[in-house]
This record gives sequence, C-alpha cells and structure tokens, in this order.
Amino acid sequence: MLWSVGSLLTTAGFGQSPRLLDPNTLGWFVYTGDHTLTPHWAVHTEYQWRRINWAPQQQLARLGLVRTLSERVRVSGGYTYFQTHRYGRYPTVPNRPEPENRFYEDVSLDDQLGRLKFNHRLRLEQRWLGSRANEGQGPVEAWEYQHRIRYQLSGQWAVQGPTVEDGEWYLNAFDELFIGFGRNVQGNVFNQNRLSGGLGYQFADNAKIELNYLYQISQHATPEPISGRPVFEINQGFRLNVLYDLNFSGE
Repeated sequence: MLWSVGSLLTTAGFGQSPRLLDPNTLGWFVYTGDHTLTPHWAVHTEYQWRRINWAPQQQLARLGLVRTLSERVRVSGGYTYFQTHRYGRYPTVPNRPEPENRFYEDVSLDDQLGRLKFNHRLRLEQRWLGSRANEGQGPVEAWEYQHRIRYQLSGQWAVQGPTVEDGEWYLNAFDELFIGFGRNVQGNVFNQNRLSGGLGYQFADNAKIELNYLYQISQHATPEPISGRPVFEINQGFRLNVLYDLNFSGE
C-alpha cells in the first residue's frame, strides 16, 4: 500500500522526465531503547550509524519523551541530530558532512491479530537542514526549514508460539513512507520509502536483536545540476537493530 502511494507521488512529481538512478549497498547499525521512568512516562534513546558502499553515509542521534495513554496508544516527541556525508554518484553534500536539526511529534497505535502484532506510527518533523559555503568547506552558513510527515506500518509474527517469549525467534517487517511539505519543499513532495523485513530474537522482554533486509528509494530534493534530471537512489542492504530498554521506575 505505502509502496503504491510512493510510486504515484514520484510519477506525479516528475511526469515524463527521465530519471537518474543511483544504486548503492546499505549497512545500517541501529540501537533503540525506551527507558521507563513511571508507569506512563519513558525516555526514548536512539542512535544510528549508517554505511553505504562501506563508506560513511549518515549518523543519527535521537532523544525524546514517551507518554503511554492506554495499552494501545502512545504519543511522543523530542529532538533528533542528523548528519549526512558525501556519497553516491550524485552526492548532495559537496565536501564536509552537513548537519540537520529536527524536532518531532508522533502517535502510535498497537494492535493484535492472532500471532501478528502490528503498529501504526504517524510522525511529524520540523527540520533545519544546514549547508556550508566554499565548496562545502568551512562552518555551516545557512539553514533551510522544511516540514515532513512519515507513516510507518510495522508487524511482528511469533514463530514458536502464540506470543514471543524469552529465548524465542520472531519475524518482523515494516514499510515507511516519507512526504515533505511546506514552502521550501517545492514540487518534490516524495522524500523516500523504506521497506524492510527479517528475523528477530528476544533474549528477554527488554532485550532483542533484529537482522533485516532493507530496500530504500530516496529522491533528491533538487535535480542533478548539469542535466536537470531528477535523481533517485535505489539502495538495498541490511539493517541490524539492537533494542534494549531499562526500567528506572522501581516497579
């Protein structure tokens, strides 16, 4: 479903313009943790180290607060620091890594259908994208403000029983669509789509590890400057995710 929506948006955004494709190999290493403070509040921590063709691609650090409204509904918000390196055939970063600051707010809904546990997450982001002068050298001299909305549908399937217990395997998958909007986004509203699936193992209720195949289509914000043609990255590889939660509530 999300893949179809993304295809429609890319078609609508560029009409019949021939695209430049940039295939790359991904290796993403991710840590996430929701650390309980009280029965209704938790601190979210996250770090991502992304490699592309075995060279640096991006880094992400995220810190936020999570509020549990019910067994099924959570809301959260916080801050993300993001850094992009120069990579690919058509690099968007001319030289030194360029930073991005974000604030985000999201709501997530959990549901259960037999062995399948799935989650809907809708996230809004306010983004400040930094750029350097002098061919990408020197300090950041300009910040461009953008909005983005993200929708993720994820699922987890218990392999060895009706639910995932300690010492058991499970299957997991997600699809996430990114749409930019606002004055500075112009016509390129489609930002990217990520499709992923793989195998997870639960050591304990608060400790898991997942190894997934990851397929990403990412559209550059501006066309390639010489030809004026839109650029699409077609990236695929693996995503290793370590999940570890701590409980500081004393319960």
